[in-house]
Amino acid sequence: MIPFNKPFLTGMETTYIEEAVRSGKISGDGMFTKKCHAFFEQSYGFKKALLTTSCTDALEMAAILANITSGDEVIMPSYTFVSTANAFVLRGAKIIFADSRSDHPGIDEASIEMLITPKTKAIVVVHYAGVACDMDIIMEIAHRHQLLVIEDAAQAIDSFYKSKPLGGIGHLGAFSFHETKNIQCGEGGMLTINEEKFIQRAEIIREKGTNRSAFFRGEVDKYGWVDIGSSFLPSEITAAFLFAQLENIARIQEQRKQIWNRYQDALKPLADAGRFFLPVIPEFATNNAHMFYLTVPSLEERTALIQHMKSRDTFPVFHYLSLHKSPFYQAQHDGRVLKNSDAFADQLIRLPLYFDLSQAEQAQVIEAISSFYS
Repeated sequence: MIPFNKPFLTGMETTYIEEAVRSGKISGDGMFTKKCHAFFEQSYGFKKALLTTSCTDALEMAAILANITSGDEVIMPSYTFVSTANAFVLRGAKIIFADSRSDHPGIDEASIEMLITPKTKAIVVVHYAGVACDMDIIMEIAHRHQLLVIEDAAQAIDSFYKSKPLGGIGHLGAFSFHETKNIQCGEGGMLTINEEKFIQRAEIIREKGTNRSAFFRGEVDKYGWVDIGSSFLPSEITAAFLFAQLENIARIQEQRKQIWNRYQDALKPLADAGRFFLPVIPEFATNNAHMFYLTVPSLEERTALIQHMKSRDTFPVFHYLSLHKSPFYQAQHDGRVLKNSDAFADQLIRLPLYFDLSQAEQAQVIEAISSFYS
């Protein structure tokens, strides 16, 4: 069986973990955490990078930094993972779900402004598949209405919008290093802070609401409880694992892009014949090869295709269900029909894509799809 995902190891993860253990400092914000922070700040120009235990934690930090309170409204796409919404629901926000674009699962930029009310506090954009939303449009709307923009860049490491790194355009950004991502450490995440005014408070929130980070830098002579917060720091063991991956990011990205391009080239004839749609990469966006997906005509066809592929020892998956129709939130949705979100929920199928996927294995995946449509 060719799995949907297989985490890639560079070979240096355990070496660095052992180094972290021998250093005697294995709780958060040690040597390897600092190396990871420096990598992101120097390579991508993020004003401040802070590792977290997950992207979910990074989003929850963003919600606290945005001062989200009961009664506030937050606009975001319905077609996304539950963490995107849950982080703001935990602070008491009402989620105003937007539809996806017709050609891509990302938020329909043209629909955002009509959803803004006096209660709107923030816009959360999701760079689905690592492909950028049109951030110039979104940032202009946010500036005009004095709203915060938070980028859910869980899938978007090493991806860009008009040469600007995703996660570095909005006021705050959140990344995932889950084992299904391009760069991974099993479970992990990162908050990126692009406005100076948020940095000091972000450090406090991340350290259980204390100014402990400032204390260790010698900026205060003692530390105490100064704000709300939680324990958002990953251990040095996690950071050591992650740093081994970051050292190999160029090699990992090159390999994934080759796999992505082989899918594109092999499946284009079937797409040209109208069997399904291939991913769309707008001119303003780059492709970080996080995933390769097909959009088929119906839920029934997707179900049949998945069953057929599994019978050929290949394991594709489908993705999100529209959050506005979820058992938890549907009663709070305002009743608008989000047809594109629902279409992607029924029709999108993700193909196996990971560093160690061989050409022979990929050919087997492609053959399974081709045989279904023959």
